[in-house]
Amino acid sequence: MVDLSFPPRMVDSSLLALAPLWYVAFLLSLTCHEAAHAWAAEKLGDPTAALGGQVSLNPLPHIQREMFGTVVVPILSLLIGGWMIGWASAPYNPLWQQRYPKRAAWMALAGPTANLLLVVLAAVLIHLGIGTGWLERPESLRFTQIVAPGASPASEAIALFLSILFSENLLLMAFNLIPLPPLDGATAIGLLLPDETALKVLDFLRQPGFSIVGLILAWRFFGDLFTPLFFWCGRALYGVF
Repeated sequence: MVDLSFPPRMVDSSLLALAPLWYVAFLLSLTCHEAAHAWAAEKLGDPTAALGGQVSLNPLPHIQREMFGTVVVPILSLLIGGWMIGWASAPYNPLWQQRYPKRAAWMALAGPTANLLLVVLAAVLIHLGIGTGWLERPESLRFTQIVAPGASPASEAIALFLSILFSENLLLMAFNLIPLPPLDGATAIGLLLPDETALKVLDFLRQPGFSIVGLILAWRFFGDLFTPLFFWCGRALYGVF
């Protein structure tokens, strides 16, 4: 499983001074996503990722597997473009997937589900922060401004971290649910199909070059899909529709 993380064009480059917070939120999101894949696969009969130590919220096994995608690319993209892009992955046994396409589909959904839980966690913490006066409702929504800082100097870092945690995980969840290879949605559609049909679809999507085409198409159209979702969820966070 592969996951990509990139914010749409809503990032304020002046926040680069707080890049460490951004990277922590970024790495936490990817780690939880891949750990969820690994945990679900182990529970459903495929120990491949578990044997690699990836059923863990410790980011080191995930970094060791994808050093370029989890360290080099995020840092370079932040320095060059003012935003973060990166990826991580959890291995799985393709023979297990062919034998149990429904189980593989549930394993694929585990990653986006972990991201959804982090969105909910960020939302709860945002409301707690507003209730205690540490945080405030923002005048406008941006990828890095889901909530505004309060009067305390430390609240600026808290607001940025929770904003990125909310937005980053909303993005990861939505992006990975697109039913194109190599994203999780391409495997998850097996839940909607008979096993025999699901296997034919998986075999078709495994053809050489399909992953590259799928990523290009997903990247091209995702902004148009994510922008309304982002603002709808932001308004829903504050009960405004």
